[in-house]
Amino acid sequence: MDISPESLLDMHERMVRIRTFEEEAGKLMEAGKVPGALHLYVGEEAVAAGIMVHLSNDDQITSTHRGHGHLVAKGGDLGRMFAELFGRATGYCKGKGGSMHISDLDLGMLGANGIVGAGPPIAIGAAFSNKYRGTTNVTCCFFGDGASNEGTFHEAANMAALYRLPVVFVCENNGYGEFTSQERHQAIHDVADRAPGYGMPGIVVDGMDAIAVYEAAGEAIARARRGEGPSLLECKTYRFLDHVGVRGMGVVYRTDDEVVEWRRRDPIVLLEERLAGAGLLPAEEAAAVRERVLGQVKAAIAYAESSPHPDPSALLQDVYTLATDAPR
Repeated sequence: MDISPESLLDMHERMVRIRTFEEEAGKLMEAGKVPGALHLYVGEEAVAAGIMVHLSNDDQITSTHRGHGHLVAKGGDLGRMFAELFGRATGYCKGKGGSMHISDLDLGMLGANGIVGAGPPIAIGAAFSNKYRGTTNVTCCFFGDGASNEGTFHEAANMAALYRLPVVFVCENNGYGEFTSQERHQAIHDVADRAPGYGMPGIVVDGMDAIAVYEAAGEAIARARRGEGPSLLECKTYRFLDHVGVRGMGVVYRTDDEVVEWRRRDPIVLLEERLAGAGLLPAEEAAAVRERVLGQVKAAIAYAESSPHPDPSALLQDVYTLATDAPR
């Protein structure tokens, strides 16, 4: 699949935006400035960026507890995102959702989700709607290797294949379900091996290579748009930081050498090297992109910090639907 210079540079900037957002968010969590736990996407940027380049705002995604990167790559407003992390009224969910429940329906982002494996049923609902209404819109469903063991994934995969729904299941296999390595919770090496059992293609791709993700995702998304049904795309990736935050919870489950080895394949550095080699992004221009994005992120944090807290009178707004006129 041919990739235009514009798409390559677009992917690079999306990846830098994700990395910068997450690194600054991690600092805020470590400093105790944002409440709750943040599950950071550092190291996995090539997956979100390589897929989102193919999607419009009319295409939907479902996300996970590690969902900041998905929304950033889909074009999320950084100020509203940070405001949500701070629990402020100007946040995406007015400060009530927090890190794991950010959504933006205008962008087709149907929500991050704190429940493992909760995304697939939502995704096939959106995909069914797309097909029923006769659109060419596609839904991309992100989940991890741990979530691929949940019944919700298997039920969704079966139904998606049965009705040839326009959905791409994207397994972000970072090798760990929380603190449990894949080899300790699955008897298979590739999650994509499960796809033929449901009657769909299963593709394994290097999730640290944005161009490889772009090419594989492009084919799966095009297939879905043509009405040929779902695909399972397994992206082998790695999270550089811990399961939660930066320093984690003190649980020893992987070696320092393993992290160092994966960091040698930093997806942003790999892409920058290829772009520089092609004469598309010299080192000084890559540095300028990082500096510009950092300025945007700092401005977003300032916006969030200066935003008001939700008024107590709004406690139950957007939380419950009260059918006051319903018959009793």
